[in-house]
Amino acid sequence: MSKIYIETIIKADIHKVFDLARDIDLHQQSAFKTREKAIAGRTSGLIENGETVTWRAKHLGIYQTHTSKISEMEAPYKFTDFMLKGTFKSLKHQHLFSQEGENTIMTDIFEFESPLGIIGKLFNRLFLTNYLTKFLLTRNKLIKKTAEFSD
Repeated sequence: MSKIYIETIIKADIHKVFDLARDIDLHQQSAFKTREKAIAGRTSGLIENGETVTWRAKHLGIYQTHTSKISEMEAPYKFTDFMLKGTFKSLKHQHLFSQEGENTIMTDIFEFESPLGIIGKLFNRLFLTNYLTKFLLTRNKLIKKTAEFSD
């Protein structure tokens, strides 16, 4: 299994950052390059515990769908989503938040496993981990900009 770990420091209240991180509309804005769109389940607003969202996006030149479910939520400190259906063999994304003074530390722990055994592991190492890291950093940059601008 591959793992991506990212910490983003945001000069904003933890509640605001938590809500922005689970905002379907903001996520779609951050993923405009892949034409990502929520097409089923929760399709706008703030996703809640137990809810699902199905995304349709163009990754690596191919349109794909991916359904995730929020399996755990403890506002405003954490929520976890995992893949129900999609291209990956498995995918789990933990979103963690802590307040340190006037800053919120937003931590992403993104664990995934590609299908196709050794070929999938090689693909992860050579390409996919970097691709997904850039995807998450783009999302986090928009969350940071939105949270800090609106304060």
